[in-house]
Amino acid sequence: MSISSLQSPPSSAPLSSNSSSLHRGGERTFLSSQVTFSLLKSQRSFPQIRASSAGFVSFDTGVTTELDAVSRFSEIVPDTVIFDDFEKFPPTAATVSSSLILGICSLPDTIFRNTVDMALADSTCSALDNPDLRMACFTNKALVNAGADLAKLVPGRVSTEVDARLFFDTHGIIRKVHDLLKLYDEVGVPPERLLFKIPSTWQGIEASRLLETEGIQTHLTFVYSFAQAAAAAQAGVSVIQIFVGRIRDWARNHSGDPEIEASLKRGEDPGLALVTKAYNYIHKYGYKSKLMAAAVRNKQDLFSLLGVDYIVAPLKVLQSLKESVTTPDEKYSFVWRLSPHSAANYNFCEEELAKWDQSSLSNAMGPAPVELLRVGVQGYIDQAKRVEELFSKIWPPPNV
Repeated sequence: MSISSLQSPPSSAPLSSNSSSLHRGGERTFLSSQVTFSLLKSQRSFPQIRASSAGFVSFDTGVTTELDAVSRFSEIVPDTVIFDDFEKFPPTAATVSSSLILGICSLPDTIFRNTVDMALADSTCSALDNPDLRMACFTNKALVNAGADLAKLVPGRVSTEVDARLFFDTHGIIRKVHDLLKLYDEVGVPPERLLFKIPSTWQGIEASRLLETEGIQTHLTFVYSFAQAAAAAQAGVSVIQIFVGRIRDWARNHSGDPEIEASLKRGEDPGLALVTKAYNYIHKYGYKSKLMAAAVRNKQDLFSLLGVDYIVAPLKVLQSLKESVTTPDEKYSFVWRLSPHSAANYNFCEEELAKWDQSSLSNAMGPAPVELLRVGVQGYIDQAKRVEELFSKIWPPPNV
């Protein structure tokens, strides 16, 4: 079976830090390289947030850091959070995933450990005779417990990973989201605080469309082609995530993808080109989706994407931006690389403007998005299996 068949201007108020409550005894508490604490706010049109509460602007001299400057154009999302870094780069929302659960289980002293222990002590899950259903129940409980705790720590939305093993099952994805929503409701987290992270197979896109009609916000991941991005926008997906660096990596080591080859012939970076094209499509035709550029590898990537809704950047890039000072007479200036105005002038061909369906999506996806989507989904599946294998080894917990 082929994979291809398959987010008002932000407030300028400073962000608060919760780092003191997230680690103990001065130890550095690290969860996982796949854990992303995102700056996803519920409603906004042009992103202009401040990434820290102090020290970024000198009102006497007009001096500002690069981080402060670029944050006027796009929401800057810290990728990979070491809890001690919350004071430097405080998140306003969070992503909950199998990777996060594995990280929690590896840190017995973390305050989040209780989220797993409580899940494994759940009587409803424990009463299930089928071991696979029991482990799936424990995993759902652990994800929601962690999401509920994070929702208390951040003011924005919590994005919860949906089991990637359902990537070919539209109704299975919808049932899973409904199950997670019910669990979130039981612990007092309202739907408007939530996103559900779904792989961008056709079935994932269709599930997102149906969920969005119910008012359930979705976060489509593993988007590596214009066809996926356009289909997701037409489906009304809340957040569409494109991995810039992964597309570039594929292009460096492979050939034969028409979309990538076309970008290279124009002298463009294929990952940056896809974000630009998807942004222009969304804004030119008035779709509600917000676009997230992930796997941004360096400052030049970030500068090239200013204006996109969200930019996910490594901590080393954020630290470099924070330490770099700009002045009004800087030899270069920060400009809008992406904007509704530039989008209005972008031209699309007739085929790109068609209503996307499963067949046209499959035909339009070249070898790069097919392979990258497969690898991404498999990674999520492997992590989900690792969580269930771990839970089967440590359940039942002591005294239960």
